[in-house]
Amino acid sequence: MEIPAFARRFRAVATLTVIAVYVLILVGGIVRSTGSGMGCPDWPKCFGQWVPPTDISQLPPNYKEVYTAQRVAKNQRLATTLSRLGFAEVAANIFAHPTQYIETDFNPTKTWIEYLNRLTGVLIGVLIFGTVLAAWPYRRYDPIIFWGSVLSFVTVGVQGWLGSLVVSTNLLPVMVTIHMALALVLIALLTWILVRADKPQQERTTAQPLSSGLTIGLVTLVLLTFVQIVIGTQVRENIDMVAFGLNYLHREQWIGELSGVFDWHRVFSALVLLLNLYVALKMYQVGERNLSKLATATMMVIGLEIITGIVLTYFAMPAAAQPIHLTLGTLLFGVQFLLLVCYRQALKASRTAAFPVVVA
Repeated sequence: MEIPAFARRFRAVATLTVIAVYVLILVGGIVRSTGSGMGCPDWPKCFGQWVPPTDISQLPPNYKEVYTAQRVAKNQRLATTLSRLGFAEVAANIFAHPTQYIETDFNPTKTWIEYLNRLTGVLIGVLIFGTVLAAWPYRRYDPIIFWGSVLSFVTVGVQGWLGSLVVSTNLLPVMVTIHMALALVLIALLTWILVRADKPQQERTTAQPLSSGLTIGLVTLVLLTFVQIVIGTQVRENIDMVAFGLNYLHREQWIGELSGVFDWHRVFSALVLLLNLYVALKMYQVGERNLSKLATATMMVIGLEIITGIVLTYFAMPAAAQPIHLTLGTLLFGVQFLLLVCYRQALKASRTAAFPVVVA
């Protein structure tokens, strides 16, 4: 059966959007590992300009005081809003964090790294808008795909707004964690609508009947990995505090200075590995080729993730390994979620085949 042109167009644009999201996560990891998160002290402009400066002579002598005052004023408005919504403790933490009144020295390299991060975000905004336009024909054929695309577009907008708060709060840990968690939600949304738009046109045979019980295992695995990434974000926040305290020197000491959250990160890594092994074994037993391929991809990604984790732990936290570790973690989540959606699709197809509709 020939695939309609609008469906091919949608798949192409949505796939590019997913790839761009992962590129942004990688670039964001580079921003974090190089300490470039505050390379631009304001948002959406950078030092008040659409094209950032390349030399400190292009800035006013009191630029630190100017941008600190702007951030504090914005944070006061944010704290007031949060307090009115009942989040008084979160509002208090904004100004309790010691970095709120510290302005980063101008560094052209860090400024342009952060600026490229923002340009990548703009590209995703364009692509997600293109995804919504490409999904327009689905309003008649499968409205869920269209509205899922719209929800993804809204999520990107919220993510951009959160990015501005991450800057204004000077990388406040809770804001960074929420920013990362929402990126995972965006990946899940885009993956879901992509798979839904790519429904198989032919029946797939399996070596064993599919079980709805395995769906529970897959959901547990996805949630476990989600929590593991959030914990990893908190580990990274602790590392930032340790690095700040050691003046970003003595990298070999950073791991030893971490709190108990790093121990939880290790425990969850073992749980994720064991559950992945179990799910992969079950997928191989099912005997469906695409599911087996996804199971293999999952194990390959988790293997690489473990290797980069070992490198970070035992080889003095090399900066180059940090964005790779983060990107692999989010890629693992994406492949696991893809496996879950594809398995659910195959399960539904197998039930339809087992109980065909009889037309009188």
